[in-house]
Amino acid sequence: MADTQRSRRTYNSPRRRQQAAATRKAILEAAEQLFLRDGYPATTMEAVAAEAGVSLKTAYLPFTTKSGLLRALWDLRLKGDEQDAPVAQHEWFRDVVQERDPVRKLQLNARNSRAAKTRIGAMFKVIRGAAEIDVDCHTLWQLIQDDFHANQRTIVDSLHRDGALRSGLGVARGTDLLWTLNHPDVWLLLVGERGWSPRAYETWLAQTSCAQLLGAQ
Repeated sequence: MADTQRSRRTYNSPRRRQQAAATRKAILEAAEQLFLRDGYPATTMEAVAAEAGVSLKTAYLPFTTKSGLLRALWDLRLKGDEQDAPVAQHEWFRDVVQERDPVRKLQLNARNSRAAKTRIGAMFKVIRGAAEIDVDCHTLWQLIQDDFHANQRTIVDSLHRDGALRSGLGVARGTDLLWTLNHPDVWLLLVGERGWSPRAYETWLAQTSCAQLLGAQ
């Protein structure tokens, strides 16, 4: 009997995890659709639950609050997967830091920027708007800024260690330059407002980053 119960639990556990993951994905996708269509203030958890086809309790359970749901959605779109690891531990970011050729390093960073911003898209506007009216969302936006700056510093640090930064440029100023060039506001201006293609943005970011950060190559 005990062996049978253990076998049943072993069989059911992966199935339950798959069901939970599918439900979580449905809630996140429903929230994204409503946030983009109606805005953060007008979107209720009741509406998200209805759109996802789940109960209100089920919609709340993984995220606790609407701001928690927004944060989980940001995290998913930024990283491109459900891993809990921070950006710096993802392979696509490690590829940039470990690359020894400075031009290729900044090209990879531009590639990652395009990929992440394409996934996130208009969610930038949603989060910034939510930050103006919701304390938790304001904290999220500040965290996004801080983490983003720290990640760009990691890249500039690696350039500095390899002696690739142009003469007279320190790590702090170099980080500010890369952070500014790679900032979501620039993407929104060039791609969102001026209609640049994501590929054109990637090319511009790579070329401009090299021009601003690197010495003679």
